[in-house]
Amino acid sequence: MPSFDTVCEPDMVEVKNAVENAAKEIGTRFDFKGTSAAIELKDKDITLLGDAEFQLQQVEDILRGKLTKRGVDVRFLDKGAVQKIGGDKVKQVVKVRSGIATEDGKKIQKLIKDSKLKVQAAIQGDAVRVTGAKRDDLQAVMALVRKEMADLPLSFDNFRD
Repeated sequence: MPSFDTVCEPDMVEVKNAVENAAKEIGTRFDFKGTSAAIELKDKDITLLGDAEFQLQQVEDILRGKLTKRGVDVRFLDKGAVQKIGGDKVKQVVKVRSGIATEDGKKIQKLIKDSKLKVQAAIQGDAVRVTGAKRDDLQAVMALVRKEMADLPLSFDNFRD
């Protein structure tokens, strides 16, 4: 029976490379000389540091540009609140989304069920497996999920025939 998995997984190697490139650019840019502007990656958290919120926005723009150049969807970024740390410095933690959240998985499952296509959707951990009798039905489900869940950077893996 043909099937595929709907997943939300970033390429962490490319994310790491983009963060390193952004850090290198921040270190060499003239407008950041003598400031505390910095960026660092720990596990799946990217920490942006700066002297003011405006500077944090500039650091984030650099990061977004580097991610886009490396082919990583910026919808994987989940921005946190800006926090004040010692003196006039601020920091912001940006989480890299990984896996489909339970409520999003349920939305995808309900969307597929309401489409009246002859397929079944099952939540398996942080992925949604879709199985059906015909390949054409599965491809229609892929198009439907891409269109309806545009706010999630979804990809489709393990297409089996």
